[in-house]
Amino acid sequence: MAGMRFSPEESPEANQHLQLPQQQLQTALSSAANFRPSSDYSSDKDEPDAETSMLGLQSYWDAAYLDELANFREHGHAGEIWFGTDVMDTVISWTKSLCTDVSQGHIPNHGGEPKPQSVEQDEKYLSCWSVLDIGTGNGLLLQELSKQGFTDLTGTDYSEGAIDLAQSLADRDGFSNIKFLVDDILETKLDRQFQLVMDKGTLDAIGLHPDGPIKRIMYWDSVSKLLAPGGILVITSCNHTKDELVQEVENFNQRNIAISQEPSATKDQETHRDHPPFR
Repeated sequence: MAGMRFSPEESPEANQHLQLPQQQLQTALSSAANFRPSSDYSSDKDEPDAETSMLGLQSYWDAAYLDELANFREHGHAGEIWFGTDVMDTVISWTKSLCTDVSQGHIPNHGGEPKPQSVEQDEKYLSCWSVLDIGTGNGLLLQELSKQGFTDLTGTDYSEGAIDLAQSLADRDGFSNIKFLVDDILETKLDRQFQLVMDKGTLDAIGLHPDGPIKRIMYWDSVSKLLAPGGILVITSCNHTKDELVQEVENFNQRNIAISQEPSATKDQETHRDHPPFR
């Protein structure tokens, strides 16, 4: 799990490419998650190291969520929690602590136990955060964030079945504050930015597509537009370490710098210049 922050003093208008100075990147790994890297993939490679998989195809997820939706309607089951309950609990706890620290103006330090806070203090700080969960699936991650005090919550998924399931579960469990939308992160139609963007396994799945390297670049394109100034991106991955993810963003940055310096850059290439920097 890694968190990346976009510095508030930098604005999209003031930057022609992403910048990711190593010393200003806030990152943390969850020891409880016990993640293991499966490759040394980075986005400037022609071929992915990990094998492609059905998990990288929308048709797989459409079929899977149709089954889970039918199972919910028949038996009331919520469906699978991606990476399991323990990992989700770790992500929730770590994210809550990080956002509380940032709201208080503290420099996040997640090497030890989080400082105790009252429920009222937590709700005061966390209710100010706008949250986007990319590839929300059944939406249970957002339900858990809501329980912690986050209130402005949006979940997107390119599978209509996933959104139907997430909405049905939220309605049943009383989470009317969560908004669910069908949206493909690679071609997002969202027209707002979020202070906290969550990704629990979505980038992993994108990397398993036959065109994974190109689609991962498209992913960073979209995320850089959706993340608000001062915002935080939290990625949970079972395929990549923190350092590999940082390197991937740096490769993305270098690609955009190279494009911006080409005198014959096309209009489409010019759009890469307007992305805010990750910090």
